[in-house]
Amino acid sequence: MVKLLGISGSLRRGSYNSALLRAATRLMPPEAQLAVASIRDIPLYDGDVEAQGIPAAVAQLKDAVAAAAGVLLVTPEYNNSIPGVFKNAIDWLSRPNTDVKRVFRGRPFAVIGASPGGFGTTLSQAAWLPVLRTLGAQFWAGGRLQVSRAGSVFDEAGNLKDPTIEEQLKQFLAGYVEFVRRGAASSA
Repeated sequence: MVKLLGISGSLRRGSYNSALLRAATRLMPPEAQLAVASIRDIPLYDGDVEAQGIPAAVAQLKDAVAAAAGVLLVTPEYNNSIPGVFKNAIDWLSRPNTDVKRVFRGRPFAVIGASPGGFGTTLSQAAWLPVLRTLGAQFWAGGRLQVSRAGSVFDEAGNLKDPTIEEQLKQFLAGYVEFVRRGAASSA
């Protein structure tokens, strides 16, 4: 069983990205599971806070990432880039610097996202590439999923209602899981 971790980069209760992550948990291939982690309790990064010790919410998320075979980032796009709260969470996960190898190095990451606008999350997803590269993560570029006009893709309860997007999500997840499995098999 391939055990993945999904993280939504939005704190909003009615987030399209959190809805997309919930849909992904339901549409995983049979040989894989997708657990969901939250960034809600991650404080703003502050070196003075770090000097007093890594906050419990950060340590818990770091351990969840380190235990996962791969990580799916589900990113909104704010002002043509990564949302500050999401980048802040990843910045915390890289602290102290000695933990970068345990948390990120060689771990397969993939990025998807949903936006109410017409361009999906193209720029936000692209902005994640140098961050993940710097941390030494292994980025899966074999598929893309950028959900645009998300208000018409999800119903009022946040359920995915668009069959085309559902099929695209299934295909994306199948490709990503296969990528993670191949990587795990080659490192065994």
